[in-house]
Amino acid sequence: MNTVWFSLRRRLLSLLLGGVAAAWLVTMIFSYIDAHHEVDELFDAQLAQAAQTLLALASHDEGEDIEDLGDVAHKYQRRLRCQIWRADGKLLMRSNNAPETALTAADGFSETRGDDGHWRHYSQWNSERSLQVQVSENHHIRDDLIGHIAWRLLFPALFGLPLIGLWVWLATRQGLASLGGVAAQIASRDPQQLQAVSPPSAPEEIRPMLEALNGLFQRVETALETERRFTADAAHELRTPLAALQAQLQVALRARDSDERDRSLQQLQSGLSRASHLVDQMLQLARLDPESGLPDPQPVDLGRLAESVCAELGTLILDKNIDFDFAADSNCTVTGQAEWLRVLIRNLIDNAIRYTPHDGRVRVGINRDNGRCVLSVSDSGPGIPPEERASVLRRFHRLNHTDQPGSGLGLAIVARIAELHGARLELDQAVPPPGLLVKASWTARA
Repeated sequence: MNTVWFSLRRRLLSLLLGGVAAAWLVTMIFSYIDAHHEVDELFDAQLAQAAQTLLALASHDEGEDIEDLGDVAHKYQRRLRCQIWRADGKLLMRSNNAPETALTAADGFSETRGDDGHWRHYSQWNSERSLQVQVSENHHIRDDLIGHIAWRLLFPALFGLPLIGLWVWLATRQGLASLGGVAAQIASRDPQQLQAVSPPSAPEEIRPMLEALNGLFQRVETALETERRFTADAAHELRTPLAALQAQLQVALRARDSDERDRSLQQLQSGLSRASHLVDQMLQLARLDPESGLPDPQPVDLGRLAESVCAELGTLILDKNIDFDFAADSNCTVTGQAEWLRVLIRNLIDNAIRYTPHDGRVRVGINRDNGRCVLSVSDSGPGIPPEERASVLRRFHRLNHTDQPGSGLGLAIVARIAELHGARLELDQAVPPPGLLVKASWTARA
């Protein structure tokens, strides 16, 4: 799967500027609508006030002739006009730019559109309905004022957004500079430097990533240390059998007669078998180490699996005339990897047979107890002292008092397989003593 890379700085810049611009635009639209409403209200109030003032003045002086208010003194006066009418339809007064016909036929507020533009009118009679005042205002006055307000709202955005963008770019660059420092610290490391990454300062947001990375470093360091220890232990353990094989080969080559040569070859064959067993166990352990989980877990019937392992080891049992007993409850099924569980069961039973003397006893049982499947293997051998039971689960650890050949890997492999299967492994004294009792228990499948 290909990774889609993107610039965090550009994304932050676009999101922040986009959000600011959207908020600014919404504010501008709301302010424009509100200002437009307020301007209309203000100008309507001025129209009504002007009409009422003119009406009050005209009521005290009703002339017979039409009065002209003269030339305009301000540019906005060209967009304002007024008339005063008598009830009999006589025009008493008008502004210079007002026609001699009525501005509107409606009372109160009204609007008209024509060749002379868009006008807002206000018409009012006096209380005796003898005089009527009509005042009109061209909408261009309002439009000019609203446009001026809109420009004042737009002007800061045109110059403010680039400044905000520059500031956001500088702020994100400064804020993300620590990420470059952490990346440089990691990039400058040698492959063997797996200690935790601990920059002097870092954003709180990347703490989970640093903790995950440090956890990975710790796991890699543990894996490498395990591999180095395994390699060193393997080299140490293989040195002795290889030296013994070389010595036996030299004895066979220098043998003076066929009997001496045959004895040397038998010892050479026995040494090769032990070395092959050691290499096989080391390879099994090497395959188990890198695994962090079970490959393709399936239901496994422990009873049938243990029965087949016991059948494979039947020759060893008969050679030592061991009192062997196997018992298994039905429906002891667990989830796991069958081949690995076979190795676990075989190692436990093989160890029990190996350390049990001639005419001794070995008991293998599989039973269901409180929702768990329990595998128990006991023998009548020398057993393991309580203080050494934890140590024998480590690699290449062998008891000093034993004279049995071995590599010290059997129980280490058992412990690793049990760990991968989530099983609990217990070492105890056999009943009756002496001897060793090993129990492995799993959660049973329903």
